[in-house]
Amino acid sequence: MLAIPAIPSLGLIILMLKLVESPRWLVLQGRLDDARKVLLLISNSKEEAEQRLKEIKVAVGIDENCMQSIVHVPQKTRNGGGALKEMFHKPSPHVYKILFAAIGVHVFQQICGIEGILLYSPRVFERVGITEKSTLLLATVGIGISQTLFTLLSSFLLDRIGRRTLLLVSSGGVVVTWLGLSISSAIVESSKLGEEPLWAIVFIIVVMYILVAFVAIGIGPVTWVYSSEIFPLRLRAQGLGVCVAVNRVTNVAVVTSFISIYKTITLGGTFFMLVGINALAWWFYYSFLPETKGRSLEDMETIFGKDSKSEVQLKFESNNA
Repeated sequence: MLAIPAIPSLGLIILMLKLVESPRWLVLQGRLDDARKVLLLISNSKEEAEQRLKEIKVAVGIDENCMQSIVHVPQKTRNGGGALKEMFHKPSPHVYKILFAAIGVHVFQQICGIEGILLYSPRVFERVGITEKSTLLLATVGIGISQTLFTLLSSFLLDRIGRRTLLLVSSGGVVVTWLGLSISSAIVESSKLGEEPLWAIVFIIVVMYILVAFVAIGIGPVTWVYSSEIFPLRLRAQGLGVCVAVNRVTNVAVVTSFISIYKTITLGGTFFMLVGINALAWWFYYSFLPETKGRSLEDMETIFGKDSKSEVQLKFESNNA
């Protein structure tokens, strides 16, 4: 069991040998010719590649008409110096909005409650009256199947429907399913031991699968896509690092408190609490997350309220003077 994961890990190592560097990182290092070669590989035409290269150069503070193969980029810019200070010490309004949105999606991804279900599903099923080992195993495997199928579906819908739309549909569905689970769980928990209504148990299993599907199609994968693309180039590495740290800390808080909470306020009460949390998440997605579908990474500051791209170049020139 412990050796089998080494197989896909080895495959990952082999595939990573063929990876090329990000064109944006190459531009940050002043390697314009190498960045152009990568963009030609991933663009639909030479014209598109050149246009994207110009946008990246402007974001870094390089003249968009510069045709040199290698240019000098200040050490501070290459290493992302000052990024954390810019994000947390008197950030500009658009940087604050970006940071707020990125951290917010990661917090709500974890406190939506899905981690408790994925990690403690056998305990949850036992709590609602499923005690037979084979049935427990089958119900738990079904959760994994639902998550896998709808995560794959999400990858096809991200660029067709949009990130914001998927998040709204996902969180809306999660609110409804948690409400159904809270009511049915309360009915089961109020029944005498061994006399739980069969319809309620079946309903809980089915709705739990639907819950996992709603999370897998939006909140789960879109969180990582959205947060990785909204940070401006100079803040991207450090910004996403902060998001990952917040995500993991929140995850630990959720998984270590889930059992204590449902033992204190019952399973039905815990699910009802999650209804409120996910309703708040829906409002957050609706109010603070602009759609990013079809926009380049260099457009993100404009989407979040920056007046013009030229300001980016002016800021870099000022910082690196």
